[in-house]
Amino acid sequence: MDAITRMRCFIQVVDSNGFSAAAREMGRSKALVSKYVGELEDELGVRLLNRTTRQVSLTEVGEAYYKEAVEILQRIDDLQASVQSSHQEVRGRLRVSAPRSMGDDLLNQAMMHFLIRYPEINLDLRLEDRFVDLVEEGFDLAVRVTQLEDSSLIARRIAPFRTVVCATAAVIEKFGAPKVPADLGSRPCIIDTNYRYKQNWAFQSNGERLSVAVKGPLEVNSAAAAREAALCGLGFLRTPLFFVAEDIEKGRLKVLLEDYEEPMRGIHAVYPHRRHLSAKVRAFVNFLVEWYSSGQNGRH
Repeated sequence: MDAITRMRCFIQVVDSNGFSAAAREMGRSKALVSKYVGELEDELGVRLLNRTTRQVSLTEVGEAYYKEAVEILQRIDDLQASVQSSHQEVRGRLRVSAPRSMGDDLLNQAMMHFLIRYPEINLDLRLEDRFVDLVEEGFDLAVRVTQLEDSSLIARRIAPFRTVVCATAAVIEKFGAPKVPADLGSRPCIIDTNYRYKQNWAFQSNGERLSVAVKGPLEVNSAAAAREAALCGLGFLRTPLFFVAEDIEKGRLKVLLEDYEEPMRGIHAVYPHRRHLSAKVRAFVNFLVEWYSSGQNGRH
C-alpha cells in the first residue's frame, strides 16, 4: 500500500471524526481503514491519533502532520487535474450568472457564438440582477459589472466600460443641468442598487475622488428598470454607458458631467478561488475576452 493512500485514509478519519464514518465515505471496511492508519503511524514512528471507543482525536504531532498532509494532497490533486485538463475536451454543463440587462445588450450574441464553437457545452445562463453566491448556488462563474470585493473569488477583466450620468431633456429643463457633481445632491436621482456605492456616487476632479450623496423617487436592483425610469423623466441616472448607448445616440437621453467621470472600469468574469480551472470555464472566459477585444459586441 502506497504512502499517499495511507495519508488519504488518515485525513478522511480526521475529517469524518471516526473510523466507521471514514470507511463509509471511502467505500472500504473499517478494519482496512484502521490498518492503513496504523501502518502510517508505524512508518512514521509516532502516534497520530488518540483512540477511544467513542471518538478519535489528533495528537499534537498528528495535528501538525494533518495540516501538512492536506496541503500536499491538494497539490497532488491539483497537479493531476491540471495535466488532465490540458488534454480535456471542452464539454459538459456550464452554469453562468449575469445581469439581466447585460444579457440583452452584451451577452446573448456572444453566448450563441460560444455554443457554435463548443457544441459539446450545455449552457445554463441565468440572467438576474443580483449577486449570486457562486459556491452555494452551484455556479461555475459569473459576469459582473463592478469592482471585485470578495477575496474568495478570482476576477478576470473581459472588457472595459465607463459610466455616465444622463437624463431626458425635460428633466434637465425642469431641474437644471448639474454643473458639478455636488449639484446632484439637490436633484432627483434614480438609484440602481446594484451599483457599488448605491446612494453615494463617485466622481473625480483634478485627480481626486469625490463622493456625492444622492436620493430620489426610485431605488431598484435592475439596470433595465433604472433606464426605463430615466426615460420616463423620473430623474438623473448613473449607469454603465452600454445600457443607454442607443438612447444617447438617438437623443432620448443626454450625457452630463462627463469631465468628472472616473477612469474606465471593467466587466469581469469571476469564479471561485481554485488552483485548477476546468477546461470549460477557461474556454468560456477566454472566448469572452476574445469576443469583446475584437469589437464584435458592437458596443463602446
